[in-house]
Amino acid sequence: MGYRLTQYAHGGGCACKIPPGELEDVVSGLSRPVQGTAAGELLVGLEHGDDAAAVRIADGIAVIATTDFFTPVVDDPYDWGRIAAANALSDVYAMGGRPVVAVNLLGWPRDVLPFELAGEVLRGGSDVCAEAGCHLAGGHSVDDPEPKYGLAVTGTADPERLLRNDAGRPGVPLSLTKPLGIGVLNTRHKATGERHEQAIETMASLNAAAATAALAAGVRCATDITGFGLLGHLHKLARASGVTAVLNSAAVPYLDGAREALREGHVSGGTRRNLDWVRPHVDLTAISEEEALLLADAQTSGGLLVAGEIPGAPVIGELIPQTPHTIQVH
Repeated sequence: MGYRLTQYAHGGGCACKIPPGELEDVVSGLSRPVQGTAAGELLVGLEHGDDAAAVRIADGIAVIATTDFFTPVVDDPYDWGRIAAANALSDVYAMGGRPVVAVNLLGWPRDVLPFELAGEVLRGGSDVCAEAGCHLAGGHSVDDPEPKYGLAVTGTADPERLLRNDAGRPGVPLSLTKPLGIGVLNTRHKATGERHEQAIETMASLNAAAATAALAAGVRCATDITGFGLLGHLHKLARASGVTAVLNSAAVPYLDGAREALREGHVSGGTRRNLDWVRPHVDLTAISEEEALLLADAQTSGGLLVAGEIPGAPVIGELIPQTPHTIQVH
């Protein structure tokens, strides 16, 4: 019997994230000073919703900690494992770090789906961690009504060369290292079962080379584009940095078939919530509603958005001094 994993979950991939506005309300005010002697200096925490936490533990060494997991974004269990692992590792790369060790996080409906499929999911995650040079050791599993998979990842970085979302400065260009359109194509896949090979390979690709190139170029500000879409993550970066982003919509790259999927109506609820959240902060008067939905499309394991130029990544805009909007779209 063939199993379509996407049919066993209410959402898929990073599109099943809690809406950003609701999440910010929940976590606001949670930061508390450590009681007693801390094990290191917290460099990046909850303040700006950055990609991972960073703690300086010694001169020249910061520990990066993150976790990410989600419901199936594709039907093939091995591909889902690859994608989920690449997505979790991406948060370390987005901070300018190198992943060192990860542990599995698995939720499985044991009375509904055979464990052989779970084995394929774990194999996919293991193969991507091996590609990244990251140890994968153990983890935790629970009996869950919906299948879920991801990783908790620990990495290291130079504390003086972290990539942060609050370090953007006016006059700096914006580059994007992977095309958009993952969300609408995944939504189409869930509805029709048709595989989109370009989307799968894009999601399973590591952001390691992009992070290395950003550090080599002296970049200090970056984030990765996942469930909140390009507009959502760019809004958070501009807000945290106290700047405005000017986005050239014509320069934004898209996967093959993305616009067709949009025209067919394959737009996730997560994408629509993203657009509703950023709309008060973005000047969208120069583009259509359809174009705005693509820019807000909930990505899974998307690329890095880099405040700077790096080889092979198209420049899609720039940062300017703060204006009434955090983003101006042209």
